[in-house]
Amino acid sequence: MSTPSRVKVDCRNTPSESNCSLAISGTPEEVLEAAVQHAKSKHGHEDSAELREWIRSSWMEDPS
Repeated sequence: MSTPSRVKVDCRNTPSESNCSLAISGTPEEVLEAAVQHAKSKHGHEDSAELREWIRSSWMEDPS
């Protein structure tokens, strides 16, 4: 399976206590790095292989 040129992750698709509504879109590399930083700074996650894999499995193709 090829990697799309643009992807999107959306916090609204993941239940959280903060009801976060942030959506991030861009190249897969941009989205992964921005989403990891957001998960660490706003949701208290640690940067780990598991977090990065979860982000990759959660993103969807962004046709814009």
